[in-house]
Amino acid sequence: MKPLVVANWKMNPTSLRAAEALARRIAVGLGNVSGVEVAIAPPFPYLAVVGRVTRQRTVLAAQDAWAGASGAYTGAVSPLMLRDLGVRYVILGHSERRRFFGEDDGLINRKVKAALVARLIPIIAIGEEHRESQAVTPPLLAQQLARALDGIPRRRLRAIVIAYEPVWAISTTPGARPDSPDNATRRALYIRKLLVKLLGPSVADTIRVIYGGSATAQNASSFLATDIRGMEGLLIGGASLNAEECITIVQSIRKKVRGDKS
Repeated sequence: MKPLVVANWKMNPTSLRAAEALARRIAVGLGNVSGVEVAIAPPFPYLAVVGRVTRQRTVLAAQDAWAGASGAYTGAVSPLMLRDLGVRYVILGHSERRRFFGEDDGLINRKVKAALVARLIPIIAIGEEHRESQAVTPPLLAQQLARALDGIPRRRLRAIVIAYEPVWAISTTPGARPDSPDNATRRALYIRKLLVKLLGPSVADTIRVIYGGSATAQNASSFLATDIRGMEGLLIGGASLNAEECITIVQSIRKKVRGDKS
């Protein structure tokens, strides 16, 4: 299973021209990259342009989607609209959606269901607010995961993605610093145990667990384990707005997977 790198641009950049230029630099820098799946999640207004510029180099992801196909929901974006634009992945439950927009587990669950109906692949973000001892597993992780998947048939959940994003490690959080690779691996193993318990081993085995939280070109590859099924990719924020750093992150992960020494 290929590692997945998701570039979440958040509410950046502030012009279509800048977004197109950034997408073009990333696409050219990646070339015909193999061994790593790269998804770019630009703001909604830029999806069509980014998709055109990066075609065959990356796939499109959306930063959010509404819980219904259509209707009187001013300002919302339907997962069917995203699908029509060629979007493959959609990030749901990001800590910034929970914090600034008041999204709760129930709404996130409805969004996951709507995304699956639209044949999008949900990237479900879970993570604790405060840094815990490495010996302590936050019960919030189990709660968020179980509620996000509640009532969804197991077969529908094949190939979804779980993003572990400790809020305290996200660059926009005051005093943020990345998690340690060892602790991130422990969290990945714990999340996978939860998935096996909730969905059974055959479905859980199809699901990638990725890390999000201040990953940079310097530390990105250290979060991936090649000897066990730990983290299998990254959800990157600020680093994805620098084309050179984004490319370096992808290349470092490719080398890690291939076992290159150079």
